[in-house]
Amino acid sequence: MKKIFIEIGHPAHVHLFKNIYWELEKRGWQGLFITKDKDCAINLLKSYKLPFKILGKTQDKIVNKILTLPNFALKMYKLARIYKPDLFVSRVSPVSGWSSFLFRKPHITLTDTENVKLSDSISEPFADVILTSSSYRRNHGGKQIRYPGYHELAYLHPKYFTPNPSVLEEEGIDMNEKYAIVRFVSWTAHHDIGHRGFSKETKIKLVTELSKYIKVFISSEGDLPEELKGFQIKIKPENMHNALYYAQLLVGESATMASECAMVGTPAIYINNSHFGSLDSQAEYGLVHLFSEDELAQEHAIQKAIEIVSKPDIKNEYRERAQKMLENKIDVTSFMIWFVENYPESVKEVKSPGFSFDRFK
Repeated sequence: MKKIFIEIGHPAHVHLFKNIYWELEKRGWQGLFITKDKDCAINLLKSYKLPFKILGKTQDKIVNKILTLPNFALKMYKLARIYKPDLFVSRVSPVSGWSSFLFRKPHITLTDTENVKLSDSISEPFADVILTSSSYRRNHGGKQIRYPGYHELAYLHPKYFTPNPSVLEEEGIDMNEKYAIVRFVSWTAHHDIGHRGFSKETKIKLVTELSKYIKVFISSEGDLPEELKGFQIKIKPENMHNALYYAQLLVGESATMASECAMVGTPAIYINNSHFGSLDSQAEYGLVHLFSEDELAQEHAIQKAIEIVSKPDIKNEYRERAQKMLENKIDVTSFMIWFVENYPESVKEVKSPGFSFDRFK
């Protein structure tokens, strides 16, 4: 029986890897998720009944994040010594990288975020393979393999995601009433340095103006201004994708949630000065609308939001765009399962002349 360690650095990684774990388990693999106590990661792992161990609690400040790395690495090493994994999988993590190096085991990483250069600099030397979307802009040399897809397709591809309206009823969301979701992030990740997102005043204006046209729910990593607390969505993390699917619009600072909306054909407005290849690619399909963080751009974003929710058949239009996008992308989970099961021969095959990703569509 082969064993795999899957490291979770962010709650979204639970979704990224859950189907890969389940499919490998069916094929006789034994897996263990290694996570930090961050946001709702543990709740998600529990809700999906995934086996996991906790390295410790994630720190908010960048300096503290760096200082806790040795302790996380030591705990990962001790777990690996007990469980003896044959393979490590992560989303560009030095913690998995260092342990895989010490145990002389392969480390497969995935990344879709071009501005995590600090993490990359201490992780990349200990990665055997770096899997990225073909839309990803950075070059990682001979270790890099590009595939035609997005991380979010590993769990929101139609093969794996079926929207469930009854879930929203359980959460108190009226399916007969159109709604938009606004997403605010905490800006505490190391790649968030120098970003500010929406100001308090603009948050209030966005929600106030949008509420004139549509019901608004807010999903927020941090505390909300008093004026907005009544808009906070009360939904289990594992049900958020259903909420995004049935929403008329997402406006927010989360790149992941904007991309998730693109996968299911929900219009998304993304506010950030950073540009990512995956979101730029989705913008080319007309699924995501990108705005910078300056005040004028945010004003334009609010007007774009109002324009979108004012159109009666907007969801049909975006669903058609999403379908066109899907026709050009692969089932990322199927590709990953093949790649892991056949490693290292899969590396040679995918780099060989004439290799086609069409088998994973």
